[in-house]
Amino acid sequence: MSHSPEFSRRIPLSRVGAGTEETVTATPQEREALARRFGIPAVHHLECRFVLTPESKTEILAQGRLSAKVTQECVITAEKFDDVLAETFVLRFIPESQMPEDEFDIDSINLDAPDDVPHDGRALDIGEAAAEQLALMLDPYPRLPGAGLENAVDVAPAEGEEGDDQSEDLPESERRPNPFAALVGLKNGDKKE
Repeated sequence: MSHSPEFSRRIPLSRVGAGTEETVTATPQEREALARRFGIPAVHHLECRFVLTPESKTEILAQGRLSAKVTQECVITAEKFDDVLAETFVLRFIPESQMPEDEFDIDSINLDAPDDVPHDGRALDIGEAAAEQLALMLDPYPRLPGAGLENAVDVAPAEGEEGDDQSEDLPESERRPNPFAALVGLKNGDKKE
């Protein structure tokens, strides 16, 4: 099943020439469709400026500057909040035929090299490239500014302290069993019968 991009801006390869600059801005309908795609409440603004420079007849280096305003939902409070995003990035458009197969050698990946994005040999879809870059910029666990985990544990308990939230004053019969006691026994070589 083929995916039809919500924010498509195809630039013919012939238009790139010796190099060109292009700016794309999403319409309200495109922003609404992108919000659905990314599972967020709203995309209020999305604009991306590209500087396209040919590296060969079929490979185009794209330097981008993306700015966006989105509404996200806080993972702690479930409140909606607006977030402004801005980032620069570098991509390389290459022919689909040069894209690696599904299987690849993880050791051969150059983390400093630009990401490769396929093109069909006729045009570059810089709108879809911008949408994919926005998806990478979105925080998978967005937090409302100021929303914190006040009761979070900052330090792991020392050995023997696990589950030790009971008062030493309680009689043994009223204390909750330590859920880690069985693990300590296994660690020490005890076998459960």
